[in-house]
Amino acid sequence: MMGGADALRREAEELRVQIERHNRLYYLEAKPEISDYDFDRLLLRLVELERAHPELVTPDSPTQRVGGAITREFPPVEHREPMLSLSNTYSIGEVEEFEGRVGRLLEAEGIRSRDMVAELKFDGVAVSLLYRDGVLVRGATRGDGRRGDDITLNLRTIPTVPLSLGTLDTPFSNGEGREVEVRGEVFMQKKDFTELNDTRPEEDRFANPRNATAGTLKLQDSAEVATRRLWFVAYYLDGLKDPDTPHFRRLQLLETAGFFTGGHYRLCPGMQDIAAFIDRWNEERWSLPYETDGVVLKLNDVRQWKTLGATSKSPRWAIAYKYPAQQATTVLRDVVFQVGRLGTITPVAELKPVRLAGSTVSRSTLHNFDEMRRLGIMLGDRVIIEKSGEVIPKVIRVVTEERPADARPVGLPSLCPACGTPIIREEGEVGYYCPNEAGCPAQLKGRILHFASRNAMDIQNLGEALVDQLVALGLVHDPGDLYFLQEPQLRNLERMGAKSAQNVVRALDESRSQSYARLLFALGIRHIGQATARELARAFPSIAALEKATEAELADVADIGPVIARSIREWFEKPAVPALLEKLRDARLPLAAEEPKPLINSNFEGLSVVFTGALLRHDRQSASELVLERGGKIVSTVSKKTGLVVAGTEAGSKLEKAIKLGLRVISEEEFEAML
Repeated sequence: MMGGADALRREAEELRVQIERHNRLYYLEAKPEISDYDFDRLLLRLVELERAHPELVTPDSPTQRVGGAITREFPPVEHREPMLSLSNTYSIGEVEEFEGRVGRLLEAEGIRSRDMVAELKFDGVAVSLLYRDGVLVRGATRGDGRRGDDITLNLRTIPTVPLSLGTLDTPFSNGEGREVEVRGEVFMQKKDFTELNDTRPEEDRFANPRNATAGTLKLQDSAEVATRRLWFVAYYLDGLKDPDTPHFRRLQLLETAGFFTGGHYRLCPGMQDIAAFIDRWNEERWSLPYETDGVVLKLNDVRQWKTLGATSKSPRWAIAYKYPAQQATTVLRDVVFQVGRLGTITPVAELKPVRLAGSTVSRSTLHNFDEMRRLGIMLGDRVIIEKSGEVIPKVIRVVTEERPADARPVGLPSLCPACGTPIIREEGEVGYYCPNEAGCPAQLKGRILHFASRNAMDIQNLGEALVDQLVALGLVHDPGDLYFLQEPQLRNLERMGAKSAQNVVRALDESRSQSYARLLFALGIRHIGQATARELARAFPSIAALEKATEAELADVADIGPVIARSIREWFEKPAVPALLEKLRDARLPLAAEEPKPLINSNFEGLSVVFTGALLRHDRQSASELVLERGGKIVSTVSKKTGLVVAGTEAGSKLEKAIKLGLRVISEEEFEAML
């Protein structure tokens, strides 16, 4: 028996080594050796092993990244040393002054070397990671520089945050309880930002990757954070056995430990090297998969950091050079008005094509009618555009002093450009919208494209050109009509042959296997994104149950609230909804969650169970499934009716309330025994 246990332990250890190695190859070296499928098989085997043998779980196991813990509060923490912000400059001349000033201060101390380390400046959210005995024990936001918020559970889900320091043991100070601090930025790559916004309702989309990152780090559900594909870039290391280790060497040690540093840092002996680095990345940064908005310069000799000291806000041994926002001047040729799937009218500038920030720009959003009036924009105007957050081009100013004599005012529509319905503006809102939800072809196209999108029903081959034809010919009046299209109808459309028609019909058939939660997202209910749809699917396991729910019942669901609850009720009250649901029902779409699995035993029968705090051996979803498989019920709030509270580490207000109510509270170990 002992031999079998040893074999399982060795297998688990080997799996962890393999998974971390492939994780490093994928994220840090961009040299994957196995497919995503094979990687998932390795991870699944480790999950199975640890689930069957909880004693094999270690704090730094790759399985501990998946999230699932719910955090109602982010307690404040004191930083070991203040996390100061850097002084910013947009001028090479000011960089020269900084470099000269540091040189003079060092010369006064009898030090000749003034080498600087130049690094790319990431536009993310600053965080601090604390490792004790080589294991990650805390992660916190910068906050006000002295106190931040503890977001450890969310940071653990990021693949480029090592859960243990591994090979870096030797350079660190000896002794039990040793601590190492790593600081850096959490950020989101450009493509992941775009894909995330595509999953959200139009009115709830993020303005730029930094906003998306900040919002994600404050999510209370770490399982949702894990789906957002955040990255961590490390740029500071403290806690070495040799405290005089230069900063450049520290960056190399961070890479050795498995941290992502970006890799594009350089030791610069003089101002000429600094200027060359800044000039080089002014152009090359556009080819990177993430956003950089400048260059950070730090004195390489860390012994002098304390000598130079800091102001109340910024260190004197470092500075950030920020690239000026990329701008270009072009000509406004026209303004067109687009209608979104929710009826919002958005003015879009049609521009003379111009090169900007690594791409050719020919269109730019004007946001809304009020913004157009503020700009005073006219057709034929020369306009200055820039990329907001280096992603979205926008018009920032009209060059009125160069306005041509034949410039013409932009005609603002009073009717919907797609259906001719008078547009309206509700009190207190900025935007105008078309109220003709049922008959506006632009809104219908938007709803169908959203329904078919990758994160909704994922209907392959149903692109914009095909949807335009389906709506124009009256073949589709709502998403339900898609499932009754026949191949002969499709073959007769432009750019559609027999093979293309067959592919579309097959894709529609395959989409029937999507989950009930995906369908809820696909319906396009205002304010319902992917995460909210999953919460609704758990709370109301069928569309019939959801339709019967009152606003109060809806608002009681975690992360729903009164605004979303009202939006759901308003959607069901629309005249077209009953017919749509009937079509979806006839099309055999998943209007209810899958049948629950057969009970393994009845150990939790009759118990309503609340989980609070972080579980070490299970993510929240798998623990909930274990309860359901044994006859129990999962609830999100603690009340007198709660039968059992399972308290993990860092349990908070729910545990306090349970104790006050005299409820039965058990540990994770006791929960394992009950299973």
